[in-house]
Amino acid sequence: MSAKPVTPTAIEPERYELSAPPIHYFEMGRRGFMKTLGGGIAVLLVAKDIFAMQESGRRGGMREDMPREISAWLHIGEDGGVTVFTGKAEVGQNIRTSLSQTVADELHTSLDSISMVMADTKLTPFDMGTFGSRTTPQMGTQLRRVAWAARDVLTQLAAKRWNVDAGKLVAENGKITERGGSRMVSYGELARGQALAAMIPEADPVTPATDWKIAGQAVSKIGARDFVTGRHKYTPDLKLPGMVYGKILRPAAYGATLVRLDASGAKDMPGVTVVQDGDFVGVTAPDELTAERALAALKAEWKSQPQISNAKLFDYLKKNVEDNPGEENRFRHAPGSMSDGLAAAAHKLEATYTVAYIQHSPLEPRAGLAQWKEGKLEAWTGSQRPFGVHEELVQAFQLKNEDVRVIVPDTGAAYGGKHTGEAAVEAARLAKAVGKPVHLLWTREEELTWAYFRPAGVIEVKSGASADGMLTAWEFHNYNSGAAGIGTPYEVANQVVEFHQVKEPPLRQGSYRALAATANHFARESHMDELAHAAGMDPLEFRMKNLKDERLRAVFDAAAKQFVWDAKRKNAAAQKRRFAMILRRVWRAKQRSKSI
Repeated sequence: MSAKPVTPTAIEPERYELSAPPIHYFEMGRRGFMKTLGGGIAVLLVAKDIFAMQESGRRGGMREDMPREISAWLHIGEDGGVTVFTGKAEVGQNIRTSLSQTVADELHTSLDSISMVMADTKLTPFDMGTFGSRTTPQMGTQLRRVAWAARDVLTQLAAKRWNVDAGKLVAENGKITERGGSRMVSYGELARGQALAAMIPEADPVTPATDWKIAGQAVSKIGARDFVTGRHKYTPDLKLPGMVYGKILRPAAYGATLVRLDASGAKDMPGVTVVQDGDFVGVTAPDELTAERALAALKAEWKSQPQISNAKLFDYLKKNVEDNPGEENRFRHAPGSMSDGLAAAAHKLEATYTVAYIQHSPLEPRAGLAQWKEGKLEAWTGSQRPFGVHEELVQAFQLKNEDVRVIVPDTGAAYGGKHTGEAAVEAARLAKAVGKPVHLLWTREEELTWAYFRPAGVIEVKSGASADGMLTAWEFHNYNSGAAGIGTPYEVANQVVEFHQVKEPPLRQGSYRALAATANHFARESHMDELAHAAGMDPLEFRMKNLKDERLRAVFDAAAKQFVWDAKRKNAAAQKRRFAMILRRVWRAKQRSKSI
């Protein structure tokens, strides 16, 4: 029986990092929001509805342990300033600017009046994470609805103040004015002395794209000068009073366990503290250089497990397939009959493609800053999933949700590689031990070795095509790398397409930009080129012959025109003929020389 294919909105199988075990093991209501935010107007949403909007919640179900209090999305202060709250993280894609444009556009106010509070688990509504290119289509739409609700409240307040019909009023440039009249009031004046809260409408009463005035326009990046002058502070730049610096002792190999530790050399250094919790060993020091020296002074003996070599990696992946993968990690699509398809083929081809483990290598290595106050934990780190890091910390230290706060400063890139919070967990463990804030920055070597990798994979393809170039059979097996983009867009009646999950991958692995689509597209399109060659056809002609999807056909047509494909193909054919003619002349000349 064929398993259900993965849908585009599902959590893709190759997001291994979301279900991976921890890297370390250790032994408000509405009134409250208004009190926190100050006077003005707020647009709110009950937290349980947030989950309904964000697909179906975390890994297929709603987290029942999340609080059900009111969450704020937008607040208009008495000075007319607009504060917007979103759980999305700014990791270099410039969504701070684009989301601000969206709100300013729908609220009919200036862009410089918008202030974004992002990726703060204490202040922002729950968010699954910043991945999958979902910020603009999902969060952008959500914030438009929020801004519309705020604009409606402001209009109603002005209508009540002037005792006129709200339909006679217009919102523009941060003010409400009366059509054909002289009365005008700013958003700040309307918010003054108020403590109003509006709910987001169920309908979608947003401005059509044709009427946008700010969104979609070229504007300067918010805070651009700070980024280019170095004033912007990333997590590695943050400092707290009394802060010390931490370093972690890494094992000799993956899965190694600590046998013996001699920390005397490090402990003798002034200001150095050594922290050991099972196999977790770290040091803190007054400055980063001393912390590095203290780490180097540790003498550890490790018991290592057998490691998989590069030469045996792909063989290992094929031989260690999960017998009963979970439903979310299952993909098999098998219409028609492969035996019939191969029997009808005039050209047959089999090939194996491999993709290596690749590090994400973000510009900013993992970093964390943590402090404990009265049993509560506050952590700063660069992450695409602030609420995911929040959950890691809750679990690692057995805390209540409300006792942990995670803040994600604008971060130096991610590429899918910052869904987990290792550095925050490590900094928090050291801070708990020494009773001081701890700043921990991974080295580039640590980032390249101990952060998770793009999954390696083996892809086996078997195919057949008729004499006239029509696909008759297509069998495609992906081992380990994932199911994203695994299906073929080409028309073929007889096919088997399957993803095989591996039981115990030899390295930590997780999402990469475009997920496994990078591997699957590489293998599929490489094979299509090779099959076209076997059939003696031009690769573009071969693809178009087997393609009905009009949108993809248009893409191929556009690409062919840009590459001047027909002209280059004819030129290549002419060059091939000329080269063959030259070879014949050389051969004849050699024959004549032999006869002489």
